[in-house]
Parts: sequence; structure tokens; C-alpha cells
Amino acid sequence: MPDEEVKPNLNEASTQDAQLAAESIASGDEKAPTVDFDADYAAAQKFSVSEVDRTGKGAAAAESATAPKYQTSKPQETKPQTQSTGNPDDFLESAKEVGNSQTGDATN
Repeated sequence: MPDEEVKPNLNEASTQDAQLAAESIASGDEKAPTVDFDADYAAAQKFSVSEVDRTGKGAAAAESATAPKYQTSKPQETKPQTQSTGNPDDFLESAKEVGNSQTGDATN
């Protein structure tokens, strides 16, 4: 992308300084700044990664910075074991318990 000239708009100047700068550019007292997007983008790429990240020390620093400070236990997977009794009353009782827990009452 070639250099582009910045064209100030007096109606969009947000501060008095911006308005004065726009007026002086419009009157020809000052030269309008030009922007080289490709050069700016290339310069920004240099700053996107720090010098330490370009070495092996960066990975080690990131690992130590994000390492957990405390040991945590790993959850154990449990499988509920239900015993079939063949009694419909047992099913109705458990259905009532589930139904009551959904009424909005706080339960543990």
C-alpha cells in the first residue's frame, strides 16, 4: 500500500488542538502528514514478540509464570450404582425426590 496523505476534516476535529492543526493544514501553512501502512505494519511486527520470547528463556519464563502455585487433586470419576428392586414404588419415590428438587427450593 503506498503512502497515503491524511486529509483533515474540520467538522470532525475533537479538540481545539486538532481543529487548529486541521485549519493550518487546510490553509497550506503546514504539510499534511503521510502514512506508510506497510512500514508501520512491519515495525509493529517487530514489537509483537519480545526479545526474550525469541529465545529458549521465553518459553521457560512463560512456563514458570503460568505454573500453578498449589497442588490440586485430580477429580475421580464415579459411577452411580443403582440396584433394581423391581418395585414400582421405589421408582415413584425417587421421581418425587427429583421433582421436589426442581421446585426452586435450595437443596444440597
